Amino acid sequence: MSYEVLLSEEARDFFTTLDEKSQRICTETLGYLEENPYPGRGQGDKKKLKAQDEEIYRIHVGRSYTAFYVVLEDEKEVRVTDLLDIDKAHKEYDR
Repeated sequence: MSYEVLLSEEARDFFTTLDEKSQRICTETLGYLEENPYPGRGQGDKKKLKAQDEEIYRIHVGRSYTAFYVVLEDEKEVRVTDLLDIDKAHKEYDR
């Protein structure tokens, strides 16, 4: 069973600033989450991060961007909360 991948307003705003090639790479990589959003399964460099009260994951998008997301298993949804330049992602989310 596949998941629906949804982007937050912030992630969507960042996505729209990207050039066509970067948008294509992001779309392809985030598409991997439809089949399996969990690390160790399916395609993509995915990792579970340590968060205080929720399970949050990240997936690298090429060598330039990082997407952070949560999985809502009951709804079969993957909600991308942030899509950032990889350097900014490391500064803001280094855990």
